[in-house]
Amino acid sequence: MDVAVMIENYEAFRGEVRLSKEDVIRDVFRQNKERISIKKEATAVKNLTRIIDSTLRLANSKGFHAMTLRDLCGDSGMSMGGLYAYIRNKDDLIHLIQSHGFIITRRTLLHYTDEVQDVRGRLFAAIKAHLYLSELMRAWFYFSYMEAKSLPAEEKRDAVAIELEIEEIFLRLIEDGIEAKVYCSRNARLVASMIKALLQDWYLKRRKYRDQNVAVDDYAAFVRDVIESYLLGER
Repeated sequence: MDVAVMIENYEAFRGEVRLSKEDVIRDVFRQNKERISIKKEATAVKNLTRIIDSTLRLANSKGFHAMTLRDLCGDSGMSMGGLYAYIRNKDDLIHLIQSHGFIITRRTLLHYTDEVQDVRGRLFAAIKAHLYLSELMRAWFYFSYMEAKSLPAEEKRDAVAIELEIEEIFLRLIEDGIEAKVYCSRNARLVASMIKALLQDWYLKRRKYRDQNVAVDDYAAFVRDVIESYLLGER
């Protein structure tokens, strides 16, 4: 994803982001080379994809703490020796999973907002990008939220830092709108926090919206309308 573009809808987004998944896993490999004994990049990327996909599938079906590395071998089709070439234990596994999600979340939001000129369009693009990504990668978003309290200390600090970084993206977009006098003078940080809460509700309570026949495109427009009704109100 080298050139920023406007997001039309979830289906268009899904096709593009799937093409970028290999690039993200490649970045995960390059950032974790000191932890991984396999040096051939193509092989490492293929196996890291299997490890990450299997971990998320197992974590969301039986729970990460109940999952064993032997379970992971069975699901991924890798031998225990093959798995140890990438991780030594479950703490290493968490690090890989979190690295993968953090990289793609940051990259996606910046990709879809950096070159959008219209202030309101830029904020809506960020809302859609986050929602669409959480729809496509719900297993990771749910895992990251549910496991946050039990992460190792270093991973917990990293998780808090990335959450703040993502919130800062929304904060800057809101502040840009206030500075341009497109939005009213509001508590931008509080609004950014509320956006994050609304975005989290989508992937944490997915069944509720499915039962109401609410599609992700509809929910994105709803979040935009709710936030803008406040930001565009009487000055």
